[in-house]
Amino acid sequence: MNPRSSIGKIAFDFSTASHAAGWQIVNDDVMGGVSAGEFRLAKGVAVFSGHISLENKGGFASVRSLPSQQSVSGCNAFVIRICGDGRGYKFTARTEPEFHSPLYQHAFATTPGEWQESRLRFEHFVPTFRGRTLIDAPPLDPANVLSVGFLISDKQAGPFRLKIDWIKSVSLK
Repeated sequence: MNPRSSIGKIAFDFSTASHAAGWQIVNDDVMGGVSAGEFRLAKGVAVFSGHISLENKGGFASVRSLPSQQSVSGCNAFVIRICGDGRGYKFTARTEPEFHSPLYQHAFATTPGEWQESRLRFEHFVPTFRGRTLIDAPPLDPANVLSVGFLISDKQAGPFRLKIDWIKSVSLK
């Protein structure tokens, strides 16, 4: 499926190098863990890969876009085209630029080596802080999305690899 031919707004199309710039890695080393992740372009797609370690109470790796208005007002879902390794991942969104702000997460599964499109409705994003669900946070507000990203925190040590073709926002019925 060509993302430009369907209804929706392309947030990131990794077939161009310009959309790969401005992403940052945040791994569990921020709290003493030793997991490692990287984000790079390869053959027209972004690749988020690395190794999860459960040592030192670690167990996660993430990548996120730098804060900027994502223009998802009027939409009610993200659609991501990804090819995974069979592990579970989360797509994330932030509505505040501070590192210590809520992180909205939506889990998705991958099938090893198979390209798939995952439709992630805003109403199903869960507000979290440092891995804990926030019960008093407001739902994800598309007018305030500043950053999106990917997270792996499935409590399984070992290598991971997620290819990302594009990310768009849409209005699903």
